[in-house]
Amino acid sequence: MHLAIHHETVYRYASPVKRSTQYLRLTPVNGARQRVLQWELSLPAKASRCLDAYGNAMHVLTLDKPHSEIHLHASGVIETEDAAPQPDADDGPFPPAVFLRDSPLTQADTALRAFAAEHAQRVAADPMQGLLTLLEALALQMPYTPGTTDAATPAAEAFARHLGVCQDHAQVFATCARLLGIPTRYVSGYLAADAEHVASHAWAEVRLPGTAAEGGGWLGFDVSNQCLADARYVKLAIGLDYLDACPVRGMRLGGGAEAMQAAVQVTLAQGQTQA
Repeated sequence: MHLAIHHETVYRYASPVKRSTQYLRLTPVNGARQRVLQWELSLPAKASRCLDAYGNAMHVLTLDKPHSEIHLHASGVIETEDAAPQPDADDGPFPPAVFLRDSPLTQADTALRAFAAEHAQRVAADPMQGLLTLLEALALQMPYTPGTTDAATPAAEAFARHLGVCQDHAQVFATCARLLGIPTRYVSGYLAADAEHVASHAWAEVRLPGTAAEGGGWLGFDVSNQCLADARYVKLAIGLDYLDACPVRGMRLGGGAEAMQAAVQVTLAQGQTQA
């Protein structure tokens, strides 16, 4: 499947910002299930590119002159594997155990530990089926509800509210899976829900035990949509939580109140048909 992506983010400030630095994880990289055919960033100034600690493509954008707006635009075409979801046995530069650690946004409290413990026997007996059961249970426990949390909401707090969005679902799922001994990473990216309705998105990837021949490897679990990540998903970045993998994160001097608008369009590239 070929997916055409257009992602625009605009920051506006109440007063001029004297200086700002933005860390942009807006560039997909080639992987087992996706190939970058074309990609371009349109930025207000030249940015330096590097790989961050998790191997994500990152651009560092520094604006050292006063500015009241920042416009960021990413676009391109990604080819995804149009097949049933399969684990990816490539662990990358780190051993899977790295993703057993908690993080500022995925620290478990008593309630989360108790919820995870309810699924311990199922996951131990059959990790795949046990995690699918956990996926279903979380969607019932905290229905998708926009506007109830923000980027700084920890998993334990979102779970206590019994509400959340894809970011919260991914972090709560990761917290529970790690408590059950399953390495899990947070993923930011894009989802083409169908040819018309699309959105930026977040989900979790778990490291199923075993070799590729045994069905082991990394597999995406999307609590919000109650499914495994398939050809509709494009991965931007991974990390322990949102702070590691968010598309845009930065700091500034001055500016006062900030308003942010983001628009994402993901469509089938010209000539493609929806399966």
